[in-house]
Amino acid sequence: MDLRKLKTLIDLVSDSNVSELEITEAEGKVRIVKSMGVAAPVMVQQAPAAAPLAASPVAVAAPAVAEAPAAPAGHAVKSPMVGTFYRSSSPGAAPFVQIGSVVKEGDTLCIIEAMKILNEIESDKSGTVTQILCENGQATEYGQPLFIVE
Repeated sequence: MDLRKLKTLIDLVSDSNVSELEITEAEGKVRIVKSMGVAAPVMVQQAPAAAPLAASPVAVAAPAVAEAPAAPAGHAVKSPMVGTFYRSSSPGAAPFVQIGSVVKEGDTLCIIEAMKILNEIESDKSGTVTQILCENGQATEYGQPLFIVE
């Protein structure tokens, strides 16, 4: 894959809400993952050549993996499904909770959209919201911590 095409793909991922992109072509496979708002190629695998090449194929090195941050203190409210995280009921509405909001068990914290269905995620513990671990519009995984309630 030529570098201009790779640069274009990185720019497209950086400017969109897509957090991960994987493309497989005849000449290889590229996986681009957006991290902290910047897209970077994570892995490039070259396809085996039909004839031996004089020079070795060029590969983009993966960035060094940072040490995993310590688990936040308090009770983590986790995502019960894969979907898209939303802090409010509509784009112009106020968020359900802010950092410092006092919540009771059963209060709505956010919405996760999965398969065009909006699912309200409720607090499973009473307390104060000390951290919001997802950005609005971010894709979530099953079991991913969304909020810390103390």
